[in-house]
Amino acid sequence: PVATDLFLNGKSDELVARMAKMNPLERLGTPDDIAAAVAFLAGPDGGWINGQTLRANGGVI
Repeated sequence: PVATDLFLNGKSDELVARMAKMNPLERLGTPDDIAAAVAFLAGPDGGWINGQTLRANGGVI
C-alpha cells in the first residue's frame, strides 16, 4: 500500500503499522516511490521497455 490520505483515512495507527510490517521493506510506499517508477518508465532509461507490468509494491508477492 501507498501512504496517501485515501489509504490512511479511517485506519488506526496500529493497523497502519501492522500493514507496513507485512512487506519486505517494512514500510508503506510513498507517492514519491510511485513517481520514481513512473519517471523511470517515461524517461530515456525506460525507452526499451514495452508491454510489461512493473509492480511498485515494496516486494509484496
